[in-house]
Amino acid sequence: MASGNMMQTEVSVAASFISGLLSSSDSLTADQLQIFTHTLTDALLEHYQHHWFPQAPCRGSGYRCLRINHKMDPLIGKAASAVGFTQEQLFSSLPVELTLWVDPYEVSYRIGEDGSTCVLYKSSPLRPKSATSADTSAHRKEKLKTRRSNRSKRFDVMERSLS
Repeated sequence: MASGNMMQTEVSVAASFISGLLSSSDSLTADQLQIFTHTLTDALLEHYQHHWFPQAPCRGSGYRCLRINHKMDPLIGKAASAVGFTQEQLFSSLPVELTLWVDPYEVSYRIGEDGSTCVLYKSSPLRPKSATSADTSAHRKEKLKTRRSNRSKRFDVMERSLS
């Protein structure tokens, strides 16, 4: 299980996306939007805390899915109530059908049941730095030089023993 830092980017992207949708409705002030974003970010971080698996990003995907489908996602509703935004205001400001997937290394969404899936954020898993092909090639050349010099030394020793 991962700490909040590992999922901070993905969660921030998701919360900012929802805030962006709400900002287009002009129903919330800039301060309210900021509080909403902060509250939603905190709620998502807490909710996903034991359901974040960077080694298996699809694991727990359903649990991390935010969904509006004639019912308001409870996490979005909780953040909205923190700024005094009612369910009716939320429904009138957000798409009737919205699915938002928040997974390690990717955040994507779909508006409508038959809509296209759009990627909001995508990154690659961090991997330990491995030798590049140039490093590998240089290492091979050095190894070959060492073998040749050792071979030459052996021949020198053999020649001296024969003389």
